[in-house]
Amino acid sequence: MTDLHPFIAGLPKAELHVHHVGSASPRIVAELAARHPDSKVPTDPEALADYFTFTDFAHFIDVYLSVVDLIRTPEDVRLLTYEVARDMARQNIRYAELTITPFSSTRRGIDERAFMDAIEDARKAAEKELGTVLRWCFDIPGEAGLEAAAETTRLATADGIRPEGLVSFGLGGPEIGVPRPQFKPYFDQAIAAGLHSVPHSGESTGPQSIWDALNELRAERIGHGTSATQDPVLLKHLADHRIALEVCPTSNLATRVVADIDQHPIREMVQAGVLVTVNSDDPPMFGSDLNNEYAVAARLLELDERGLADLAKNAVEASFLDPAGKTKLAAEIDDYTAKWLAS
Repeated sequence: MTDLHPFIAGLPKAELHVHHVGSASPRIVAELAARHPDSKVPTDPEALADYFTFTDFAHFIDVYLSVVDLIRTPEDVRLLTYEVARDMARQNIRYAELTITPFSSTRRGIDERAFMDAIEDARKAAEKELGTVLRWCFDIPGEAGLEAAAETTRLATADGIRPEGLVSFGLGGPEIGVPRPQFKPYFDQAIAAGLHSVPHSGESTGPQSIWDALNELRAERIGHGTSATQDPVLLKHLADHRIALEVCPTSNLATRVVADIDQHPIREMVQAGVLVTVNSDDPPMFGSDLNNEYAVAARLLELDERGLADLAKNAVEASFLDPAGKTKLAAEIDDYTAKWLAS
């Protein structure tokens, strides 16, 4: 079989499901841990590999929140955001919708306007200096309850606070014990303010949580949606309405959502005609990146270069990039692929 890694490395890509703090490289996590020595997070980048080995989804959440606790100042926020963009640029990620949980930072004492200024400064610098376009998804940390939902909604909708790069509104954290319908009023407010709805659902829970996200939260895309294949009616609904799934294969393996990568339901999703996008979720924590996720998808779906290009264009189609931007990025993917195949 052809080695597709060189093709993937140069392929222009968009990423739709990747977390701000979860994208911190071991180098950046170690630097932040050294800044804040009261943390239990290791300051040795090599020790982070063991620290980022998860026993289950609940353990992953605990470790994730310990890294969140390292983001304590606007300078930390700016450093993290720009370095995430730098790692994306190295992978030829042209456009990314980065999921940010502002409640986790503002409740730790970071001034809300300083937080917004930090991410916006990093966003503008990344586009100018690295050529990577960032947009934000503000998500509710579900484990923090309705207080977090109300605060996240305020930060996402209030004039003078809402950042220019914000395009969507999400819901993350653990799903078990955190039913989706309770967040309906907050999603209604965000949608009324012009934001798109992109909650996590069906990752560690069954297909009913996906139905709840669709019916109660008016989801336009579904974060993960791993359990969708358990419900043929749901799969047909997703396919018929072109509601994309943000699939993160290595993440699902690392958090024990799937027991074996070869049994990942991505095949059934594609066979059902669902619009599937491939994403990295929290890449350094899972020892992965978007290029690796494309390689995993190529093997699971038996894709060649054209198939990978189509997968990349799925993400462009499902993105909230403006129409001209979508046309431009899709054309970049086609041009790159044609030149590669002709060489």
